[in-house]
Amino acid sequence: MLTIALLSTVLVASVLAVASFKRVPEGQVYSVRRFGRTPALLSAGTHVVLPLLDRITHKIDLGGQVLRFDGGTVYWQVLEPAAADPVIEEAPELIRSNVVAALRDPATAHLVDRRAVGTQLKHAVNGSLRARGMLVTRVELDAA
Repeated sequence: MLTIALLSTVLVASVLAVASFKRVPEGQVYSVRRFGRTPALLSAGTHVVLPLLDRITHKIDLGGQVLRFDGGTVYWQVLEPAAADPVIEEAPELIRSNVVAALRDPATAHLVDRRAVGTQLKHAVNGSLRARGMLVTRVELDAA
């Protein structure tokens, strides 16, 4: 009986020890939450977390990301993970709605050159995204 208790204790301790090490790949940042707050953002490398208290909530990719929508493609990336973390789950919809709103804006509606429209859209969307730690790098519109 004592042997089974000892073995199960060692097994649980081993599982907790293994679970306490997190490896963050290059080009990513992990957001860790403890009791609903974000005590840390883990950059690339190996980190120790408390498996029963800490929970990885977001895996933020710092490389370029692609968002396709009706009418074109937006290329964007996260520049400041701390600022982007609270809104990272809503980022695609936020970018999509900003691009659609900018497309309907009379300032871009009169432009004929597709590259000029893409540049205007990029600047219009970046105005609101920059404060949230994200940046649109390119907007490509489908041929009309």
